[in-house]
Amino acid sequence: MHTDDDIDALLRLVAAGGAAAPRKALLDHERSPSSALREGSALWRACRLSDAQISALLKPDEVTLENAKQWLAQPNHHLVDWSDPDYPPLLRRSPNAPFALFVAGDPALLWHPGVAVVGSRAATPGGRDNAAVFARAIANAGFVVASGLAAGVDAAAHEAALNANGSTIAVLGTGTDVAYPRGHAALHARVAEAGAVVSEHLPATGARAEHFPSRNRILAGLSLGTLVIEAAERSGALITARQAAEAGREVFAVPGSIHNPLARGCHRLIRDGAALVETADEVIAALAPTARELAGDLRRRLGDPTSMIRMTCQATATSGNDDRFRASGPGGPSQDADYQKLWKALGHDPTGMDQLVERTGLTPAELSSMLLLMELDGRVTTQHGRYHRSR
Repeated sequence: MHTDDDIDALLRLVAAGGAAAPRKALLDHERSPSSALREGSALWRACRLSDAQISALLKPDEVTLENAKQWLAQPNHHLVDWSDPDYPPLLRRSPNAPFALFVAGDPALLWHPGVAVVGSRAATPGGRDNAAVFARAIANAGFVVASGLAAGVDAAAHEAALNANGSTIAVLGTGTDVAYPRGHAALHARVAEAGAVVSEHLPATGARAEHFPSRNRILAGLSLGTLVIEAAERSGALITARQAAEAGREVFAVPGSIHNPLARGCHRLIRDGAALVETADEVIAALAPTARELAGDLRRRLGDPTSMIRMTCQATATSGNDDRFRASGPGGPSQDADYQKLWKALGHDPTGMDQLVERTGLTPAELSSMLLLMELDGRVTTQHGRYHRSR
C-alpha cells in the first residue's frame, strides 16, 4: 500500500516524462517511490534519468500535481505504477510498457483476459455492425473488450460490450478525465462507471497527435489479441496490430469487399500473417489457451502477492563480469544465481519471454525487472519484444 508520500513521489515521476525505463529502474532500486526521490540526483543519474527528467523532479509543476492529487482523491480513481504488484502482467511483458497508469473505474479488469477491437473512425455501417457483433460475443464469452473510445469501430465495440452487460476498457491518449472526441462524453462516463478508463497521462491532459500512437501500444499490451474490423492502408488500427504482433500477441482481421477502401488494411494484415476471421468464435477459440494462463496469474496474485525484485542501479556504472548484477533486497546470493541462469538462457538470437520463463523457471515479473537492468547496462538488446545478448 502506497503512503501519501509515495503518491506524491509517483506523481512527480509521472510528470517528469521522458523515457520510462530509467524511472522504472529507479523504482526497482528502492523499496518505495518516496525513498527513491529522497536519494536525490546521484541515484537518479545512476539510473540513467535525463537532465530534463532530473530538472522536472527538482522543480515540479505544483499546480499540475495538485490537480492530479484531487483527481486521485475521488472515488474509484487509481494510480497503478511499475512497482505495484497490481500492475497488469500482460502489459509488463510488452515492449516499452508505461511507467504508470491512471485508472477511472475497476483496475482489476486490467488483469482479465481481453481482446482489443479496433478499426476505422470513419467506419461503414457494416463495419460498425461487425464491431458490435464481434464485441458482444467476445464480452459474452467472458473476455474484456478493449478499445480506444474513438469514433466508428471503437465506439461500437464499447457500446456493444456495455449493452451485453460485459466488461470493457477504454485506453485514452488524453487524461482519463478528458473525453475525446467531446461527443463521447456520455460513453466515456458509462465505461468509467461499468468498466475502466485508462491512461498513462496525468489528469487534464488534452488531446495531442503524438499521444495516440503511443496509446495504441498500451491497448495492444493489455490484450491477449487484437481484432481489426475495418482499416485503411494507413491507419492507427494497423499501428495497434503491429504493436500487438511485436508484443507476441495474436492479430485477427475481418476481410471485406475488394471495392471497400477500409478493407485494404485488413487484407494487408492477412497477407502479412494475421488470422482471417469471420466469426467471434474463431477469436475466442484461438485465445482460450492463453486466457487460461492469465487466469492462473490472477489466481497466484490473489493468493500470493507479487514481490518485486529490488535491484541496484549502481551496477550499471561498474565494470567487470556477469556476477556484478546484485540484488539490494534479501536473498542477494540467490538473485546472483538467477542472473547467471538468465544470462545462460539468453542467446545471440532473439528469445521471447515465454521461452525465457521455460528455460529459467523464473516468473515474467522477475525476468522483466532483471532484463530491464541488463538492458540499461547495455548487455541485452530488445527487438520486437524478444531479447538477446548485445555482446
